[in-house]
Amino acid sequence: MQVVSNHGRETAYVETDSEADGGTGTALYVHGSGGSHEVWRPQLRLTDRPATALDLSGHGHSEDIDASPGYTTRSAYADDVLAVADATDASVLVGSSLGGAVVLHVLLERADEFTPEAVVLTGTGARMGVLEDLLEWLESDFERALEFLHEPDRLFHDPSSETRERSLEAMRECGQEVTRRDFLTCHDFDVRDRLGEIDVPVLAAYGEYDQLTPPWFHEYLADEIPDASLAEIEDAAHMPMVEQPRAFDEAVSEFLASVQ
Repeated sequence: MQVVSNHGRETAYVETDSEADGGTGTALYVHGSGGSHEVWRPQLRLTDRPATALDLSGHGHSEDIDASPGYTTRSAYADDVLAVADATDASVLVGSSLGGAVVLHVLLERADEFTPEAVVLTGTGARMGVLEDLLEWLESDFERALEFLHEPDRLFHDPSSETRERSLEAMRECGQEVTRRDFLTCHDFDVRDRLGEIDVPVLAAYGEYDQLTPPWFHEYLADEIPDASLAEIEDAAHMPMVEQPRAFDEAVSEFLASVQ
């Protein structure tokens, strides 16, 4: 792990071998709620370009923040992304779920500080309202919330028992407080009226069976963002980069080859 100083805290990230030479520019991967850089391990192994994945504040090896859910938390997470992007010369942002919302926040609120050459969004949307029951369980019964998220066609379509258990353990390790803050920050997110402002190429890649952010969420992104395209990842749900890493990486590589 490497760290970068960021507004008085340390943000951790991992990098691929700098010898990777496919394409141009470093891709920076941003995880979702209750996650860490670990969800991107398959991409870091498969990619033929320089790549890095970070731990948002309070996740993995990164120091936490004292921030209210919603805009304040998204802005702090955007600080994490900008700090790592600067440290690694990243030119492509790839965001999953909450990470996608953070990437959209960067595009719309922080364009004067950093504008990527291209963006990939997966398991995300312009609005990300969370089921009220899930928000309640995240506060009162964390294990029930985790079991709900790991039912078929939510986080995963048909995962191995090892993948499912690894995901459950990772969210338990992240903890109830941070995970709940993440979901509340998603629930507060709505940029449907601003997508037309985005002026970089975007790929919206979705899992065929995703019930948390269904395909039409991504279709809406592709319709409303001026320069956007769509990719379906078959036999996957909310986290296609975990369930179908090769198909996901191929979709990303094809997209980047078309715009760079």
